[in-house]
Amino acid sequence: MQSNDGSEMAIALVHNYAGGTKEQYEATVEVAHPPGGLPAGQTHHFAGPSEDGWQVVAVWDSQESLDAFVSETLMPALQGLGDGGFPGPPEQTVFEVDTAAFA
Repeated sequence: MQSNDGSEMAIALVHNYAGGTKEQYEATVEVAHPPGGLPAGQTHHFAGPSEDGWQVVAVWDSQESLDAFVSETLMPALQGLGDGGFPGPPEQTVFEVDTAAFA
């Protein structure tokens, strides 16, 4: 996707892991993210407790970067964690970022 000026549209991914914990999140980040940084294409990353588990919000520079991370890195990492990972797949929301503001 491109914006009106022809540039790539940022993509926001929201994952809510029902029953997820901070420990499971940290175990996932340890195997899915490069040490001390973000995966290629990810520009922002936020995580914290939700009403029913653990929520992760990540902003990506493009849909292609997100798709590559999910298929090539995240899903294999989650499968490899076994009982140490999240209890099941997340509820997922993905949207194009139209507006971003920072204080």
